[in-house]
Amino acid sequence: MNVHAPLAEAKLDPATTAFAADVTEALSQQPKKLSPKYFYDEAGSQLFEQITKLPEYYPTRTELGILRARGKDICSIIPKDAALVEFGAGATTKVRLLLEQCSFGAYVPVDISGDFLADQAAELRKDFPTLDVLPVNADFTTTFDLPTDVKAMPKVGFFPGSTLGNFDPHEACAFLRSARQILGKGALMLIGIDLEKDERVLQAAYNDAAGVTGEFNKNVLVRINRELGGDFDLGAFVHRAIYNKERHRIEMHLIAKKPQTVHLLGRSFNFRAGESIHTESSYKYSMERFGALARGSGWEPKSSWTDAEEQFSVHALVAVE
Repeated sequence: MNVHAPLAEAKLDPATTAFAADVTEALSQQPKKLSPKYFYDEAGSQLFEQITKLPEYYPTRTELGILRARGKDICSIIPKDAALVEFGAGATTKVRLLLEQCSFGAYVPVDISGDFLADQAAELRKDFPTLDVLPVNADFTTTFDLPTDVKAMPKVGFFPGSTLGNFDPHEACAFLRSARQILGKGALMLIGIDLEKDERVLQAAYNDAAGVTGEFNKNVLVRINRELGGDFDLGAFVHRAIYNKERHRIEMHLIAKKPQTVHLLGRSFNFRAGESIHTESSYKYSMERFGALARGSGWEPKSSWTDAEEQFSVHALVAVE
């Protein structure tokens, strides 16, 4: 008897149904892959926060340094009482810097992880009692509606953390076009972009000595087992991150250590020893290549800021189409 059949036949909620469809399609492909957006359940979000504090992981502290050092410059180009819309809101460390330094009329965090989003919104309401905090539980890579209360306000998008680098270039272009449609013509977008650098720095950042990134990577399998009734053996997969020079990107993989069959939603997926599940890409841009991508997506670069070592960058874009 197939122990996974009952779950396969059960009526799933819409979010789980979408998760199931994406996972079964992705694992049916060659090579196998999974979307990085499914890293971020509550456990995954907490693991990523641990990653941001690791000594090898430079992006978070470097971006925070830029936001602190250039906060006045950034705030000077933001319309007063605008609605700040954060795509893929996680921990509030970065957005707090903007909320403390700039005058916003509302904050709209958008994220697929509803419980984590609600907790963060509650904390912000305590610390910013005069600010309207209006969370939207949605997949920020798709079109969603802004709350009615902010539709008449000037809009400022916020997309920190070099999350755009997780998208292939055509996907990044599609996201920027979608964000432009949601925010409207004339809107501002503040976006964090990781820059090209010495490969050794990248290798260390994504293969940390403490193994937290590996645990974060494997958490997507934990989630599949828990939510979709899968039987992935976590010990039979190993985390590996490599730098693809030709495509300017770090690739995260889960490598099968032995031949095995995984069961999921009434289906079977076979793995060869050494076969990979590609779980995430993280593209690194030059300033010029990112500017070209932005222009091709309906945004005009307005300003940009980097750290002294030019490891990371923050860009202000204006929606022009």
